[in-house]
Amino acid sequence: MTLSPRHAVTTLVLAAISATLWFMPVPDGASPEIMRAAALVVLAIGAWATVLLPEHLVAVGFFLAAMVLSVSSAPVIFSGFASPAFWLVFGGLIIGAAVDRTGLGGRIARTLVRRFTGGYLATVAGVVTVCLALGFLMPSTMGRLVLLLPIVIALADRLGYAEGSRGRTGLIVATGFGSYLGPVAILPANVPNNVLLGAAQTFHGIQIQYFEWLYIHFPVLGLAKSVLLVIVVWRLFNDTPTQAGADEETPQTTYWSRDEQRLALLLAVALALWATDAVHGVSPAWVSLAAGLICLLPMVALVPPQAFRDKVPMNPLIYVAGILGVGALVADSGLGETLAHLVLDNVAMEGEHPAKAFFALSLMTALLGTVSTMPGIPAILTPIAGDIAAASGLPITTVLHTFVNGFSTVLFPYQVPPLIVLLQLGGIPASAAIRTALVTAFFTVLLLMPLNYLWWTAIGMLP
Repeated sequence: MTLSPRHAVTTLVLAAISATLWFMPVPDGASPEIMRAAALVVLAIGAWATVLLPEHLVAVGFFLAAMVLSVSSAPVIFSGFASPAFWLVFGGLIIGAAVDRTGLGGRIARTLVRRFTGGYLATVAGVVTVCLALGFLMPSTMGRLVLLLPIVIALADRLGYAEGSRGRTGLIVATGFGSYLGPVAILPANVPNNVLLGAAQTFHGIQIQYFEWLYIHFPVLGLAKSVLLVIVVWRLFNDTPTQAGADEETPQTTYWSRDEQRLALLLAVALALWATDAVHGVSPAWVSLAAGLICLLPMVALVPPQAFRDKVPMNPLIYVAGILGVGALVADSGLGETLAHLVLDNVAMEGEHPAKAFFALSLMTALLGTVSTMPGIPAILTPIAGDIAAASGLPITTVLHTFVNGFSTVLFPYQVPPLIVLLQLGGIPASAAIRTALVTAFFTVLLLMPLNYLWWTAIGMLP
């Protein structure tokens, strides 16, 4: 693999910054490990943000460097493996493999997409609706994207949108952004949500519940943002077919296989348990893990051993554990407290002005995502949420949920690794994804953040 000039420069810059931090004097009153921790955190987060290496390799490098250089203890560095977020993702990956293997996901996607072909606006709306619906069934942004992309490309062919056309590009962009943005409002549906879930319980003893998350975020960040995405994609990429549409494919059999029926029943039970976790008190992580275990049982065999090896990737698990390990290091070394004071000194969040605190924190987290990637936002900020709550006058639970405003506001595709995969698999120019991200982010700040403030005030999240 040849290192590109951009990657070479980025590597040198990160190495220089990390080396400078490593050898800097320790601030008065700080722990001796704080500068070494800062050096390692900057190197890890910088590598994730700039996609120097695949995310899981950066995580493995972080584990190795932290232990060899004695930056912290093993229980701190490897604490991500004991987090509920890790097991939520693990269960979700198994469920995703079952959805893919049984054909249930493809059946649902084809059925729904086929109902939205009455013009470009309706088609885009259908694609985004399917992405949002699959967020309840398939707890993996990457899994949803990989499942839907071939279906959407085939749909573009049938509708007559040629390769390279604006219409085809728009449908592919809608698939990528629709797989991430709206499902942010569904707790198990992506990595940043899971990182926040695990970090909130680890550092503050707060167990975030499925229905609570849905109630707080789905009306604005789920529904309203999905509508906004549909409008943005329609305005940017509205097109008329440049060639005759392909003949309709022969309808597939309407009979559900035995595996599809059993998986549909299992997902219905899992969704019911997720939605009622406030009643029974079982974390969404353990519901996800139980569903995954049932899929693996030999007598059920929704995911047989060979499918488990082939269809359940370990990369996202290592990534989640690495992100959580970075967060634990930030808290344990005292770096989190230092960052808290730096943030609070530069972002005025007077306790008597909850509106100002809400918007300042939302915008700050959104900008932080440009240098940390989206999973890095909760990993960095959750350990210092208590200090932010004290300075802002907001309850700590409100502060934690405000981070969601940040990691649901995408400014550039590199912030969400599945969007980078979208550019590669979909064969679309990066400029199309960047325009979509920037326009959507602009109207999110202009319209959805104020709307979210009003919704949170109405439900008692804000004083």
